[in-house]
Amino acid sequence: MSRVYQPPALVVDKSRLPSFAKYKEMHKKSIENPEEFWSEIANEFFWQVPYEPGNFVSYNFDSSQGEVFAKWMEGAVTNICFNILDRNVMNGHGEKVAFYWEGNHPDDYSRITYRKLLDEVCQFSNALRDIGVVKGDRVSVYMPMILETVVCMLACARIGAIHSVVFAGFSSDSLAERVANCEAKVLVTADGAWRGEKLLLLKKTCEDAMLKAKIKYKHTVEKCIVVSHLSRVTPCGTLPDDHKSLYRWNDSVDLWWHDLMEVQSTCCTPEWMEAEEPLFMLYTSGSTGKPKGVMHTTAGYMIYASTTFRYVFDYREKDIYWCTADVGWITGHTYVVYGPLLNAATCVMFEGTPFYPDNGRYWSTVEKYKVNQFYTAPTAIRSLMKFGEEHIKQHELQSLRILGSVGEPINSEAWLWYYNLIGKGNCSIVDTFWQTETGGHVLTSLPGATPMKPGAAGFPFFGVEPRILDDNGRKIEGPGEGNLVFARPWPGMMRTLFGDHRRYERVYFEKFPGYYCTGDGAKRDEDGFLWVTGRIDDMLNVSGHLMSTSEVEGVLTEEPRVSEAAVVSKPHPIKGESLYCFIILNEGVKFDMELIDSLKKRVRSRIGAFAAPDVIHNASGLPKTRSGKIMRRILRKIAMGDTDIGDTSTLADPTVVDKLLQSKP
Repeated sequence: MSRVYQPPALVVDKSRLPSFAKYKEMHKKSIENPEEFWSEIANEFFWQVPYEPGNFVSYNFDSSQGEVFAKWMEGAVTNICFNILDRNVMNGHGEKVAFYWEGNHPDDYSRITYRKLLDEVCQFSNALRDIGVVKGDRVSVYMPMILETVVCMLACARIGAIHSVVFAGFSSDSLAERVANCEAKVLVTADGAWRGEKLLLLKKTCEDAMLKAKIKYKHTVEKCIVVSHLSRVTPCGTLPDDHKSLYRWNDSVDLWWHDLMEVQSTCCTPEWMEAEEPLFMLYTSGSTGKPKGVMHTTAGYMIYASTTFRYVFDYREKDIYWCTADVGWITGHTYVVYGPLLNAATCVMFEGTPFYPDNGRYWSTVEKYKVNQFYTAPTAIRSLMKFGEEHIKQHELQSLRILGSVGEPINSEAWLWYYNLIGKGNCSIVDTFWQTETGGHVLTSLPGATPMKPGAAGFPFFGVEPRILDDNGRKIEGPGEGNLVFARPWPGMMRTLFGDHRRYERVYFEKFPGYYCTGDGAKRDEDGFLWVTGRIDDMLNVSGHLMSTSEVEGVLTEEPRVSEAAVVSKPHPIKGESLYCFIILNEGVKFDMELIDSLKKRVRSRIGAFAAPDVIHNASGLPKTRSGKIMRRILRKIAMGDTDIGDTSTLADPTVVDKLLQSKP
């Protein structure tokens, strides 16, 4: 049994939620009387049209009983941008710093207050309206971690446009597919950015993506708005003299951000949105390889983002909060932008990497801003562990109170390093489990209230009712392991997939009728702690980036020399999981380093650098059933070097397994 760590006394003394008994009381109320529980929080916000009592939540999770849906506060009307900015300024927070912006280089930094952020959001809202963006239009965003990215997201929310942020590490192919799928009217980007010492030419990627979207998907982006970010006087690196010639400028499509902003008013009337109208969409990988456009709506997401941020990070009025996530992921949406700003928080927004200009960048930044809550990924923690304690001891970290983990389950070694070395045993660790689809934390520890175990997700957040089911859909009571599902909706959950509600029903609700299926396995231990054990479908989680096996396999088989491919994950000490790729070559093709490098470059180019395979295994055949299904269970064992393969009687050719073990690189 894992050791139980109680919340440190320094956290408990001033916590919003000071005991496990209080947590259980609140959780019970959120399940048994959701309207009373959530309406207390909803009443903090401004409503143009208030919600009607008795019509707070309705849902159906069983497709055999009709269309699957979940609706919260139907009939209410509000605007999330108004609640983030206008409301906070009216409440006296106008001169409070919303973001300390920390650039790629430590000498490049700035700040913005709530009042100044409101002015810039109104200006960009007016600019979007001037170029024809109206309520319901989609705006794709391919941006670095700069303040203009937040301005763009909130401006879309202000005028009722739906933003679709794409992580600025995706390739032009991946961007083109997402831009075309959401039928984006406008694309917002920057000319480029520094990532450590690497120069990223984002405008060039967008040009390539817009061309591919037009040719392959028959979709034309009307306007591309470009932030002049490389013109900043920064010591990050030397720009090539001809860097502007590395991308093209099309006067009929391209617009400079600063040219649009300088002619706009700082007043902009918000578009009042019904509770269930869409706020944003965010693409996540699907098991078929085709990305899913996850849709989040206005009111439910607003109250859930606000509440999870407040309680999970135990946020207080004068705290400084830092989430290192990129806004291209759901963590950046909910816990860099919406959740903190709804609470009038002061945040650090970080453009750089943990390793530039040295391996102590995270800790120097914590010291510089006296950060109280620090939220990062296990991948980053494991990467920093290998550098020892030197860079940590150089910095004062006493301001830290809450340490957070996100993106994948954290291993106990990394948890203990985080707890003992970074937190000095005085910080609560919140190991948060959630998904793009859930909108916010669903399983987590709560500082001051819940005990902790290294590697355990902990307990359900308010309004969340988890179940563990066996493969036949039977509920597992007490300790046990199975499929992680949820029995009821919570306000922040997604409502559909863009343009494909049938896929939404099929992927998330048909395997276990009456439940939302996460696609993850989980176990409950004898103390009631929930542990997430990983994906149970054909998905991969590499450094917190979710992707499908078929997506990578499809890219590998585009190589003319490869006839077939199968991809599985393998444990990795830094990334958590890495890609192990089995390939079958066409007759007469030579397997050599040139081919390996070519395949790795192809995956990097088509998907992104984070997807690059670690191992390419030249296979003579793949373990398949007689019906032709690849047995990935066997491939995973081979990848891990496990010779105890188990039952192979269902294979069409059991001798394939021995050949694969013998040819393992």
